[in-house]
Amino acid sequence: MREEFWDTAPHYGGQKEIWDALRAAADADLELAQTIVDSAGIIVSNSDMTLCYDERGAKYELPKYVLSEPTNLIREG
Repeated sequence: MREEFWDTAPHYGGQKEIWDALRAAADADLELAQTIVDSAGIIVSNSDMTLCYDERGAKYELPKYVLSEPTNLIREG
């Protein structure tokens, strides 16, 4: 589901560069994520990054499942 969301995210509107930055931030540790968001000019409206805006006011909504690792899966190994 995560890959599918990121593959189709630019079709929801907004700029591809911002979607790419959001994806990189979602996959990074907190400090790096903050640097990515700041450098891209992204305004985070919710502390969990589910609602963001770019400098032009375009809205970017991220589902929670793209922001954290699944906790209900069993790893085979």
